[in-house]
Amino acid sequence: MGRAYEVRKASIQKNGAIKAKLYSTSSKEIYLVAKGNPDPESNVRLRRTLEKYKAMQVPNEIINRALDKAKGNDDTNYQELTYEGFGPGASTFIITTLTDKVNRTVSYLREVFNKIGKSLGVTNSVSYNYDHLTMIGFVSDLGDDIMMELLDKGIEIKNLETIDGEVVISASPSDDSKIRDVIENMIPNVKYTIDEIGWYPKEKVKLTGDDLEQFKIALRLLEEIDDVTEVYHNVDLDEEE
Repeated sequence: MGRAYEVRKASIQKNGAIKAKLYSTSSKEIYLVAKGNPDPESNVRLRRTLEKYKAMQVPNEIINRALDKAKGNDDTNYQELTYEGFGPGASTFIITTLTDKVNRTVSYLREVFNKIGKSLGVTNSVSYNYDHLTMIGFVSDLGDDIMMELLDKGIEIKNLETIDGEVVISASPSDDSKIRDVIENMIPNVKYTIDEIGWYPKEKVKLTGDDLEQFKIALRLLEEIDDVTEVYHNVDLDEEE
């Protein structure tokens, strides 16, 4: 069927894998935050988790199945765990996971690092070179007003910038709910363009040659692990992408 068919087939398979990973992650996270209180009206974290995944076009069937599971007698116990690792050259990784079997997850992670001749690190061996931030983005012309309201309420903002009408706020994860309350009071039915809590490197590094290839292998393998929710790193891939 020719080269065009093969490229199209590969694209479909890749997109299918991305969707499958998203559906799996969303299902586990919704179950985790809904367990014990599956009512979005009284469970603020659940409400915002549902809003996030609906915005990412996760089907209602997936969402409702996770909610029904949380309402039942299922005793699955998911844990949100973070791991740190060293890659080729001066590269580092921070890997967030959502798992019901810690030993399995650690085994998968170690296998990836063993393949590139590197290793997982202990707590804080890598993360001290990253900022742990909530990042919230939305389109509005009220950026300055929101900044003043946040300051009036004593909420510390690491950064607030407006680019082409999009306001992006970065702050401590502990202030995430407070910031959203201010935004949602000032902009009812706001649609978030960025909605995540993550790890951001203080400085990025450039890799070349074999180091770059080994890094890409590790990144791909880590992202393929079902228990892994996000992979953060300090490698500048802008020119590569």
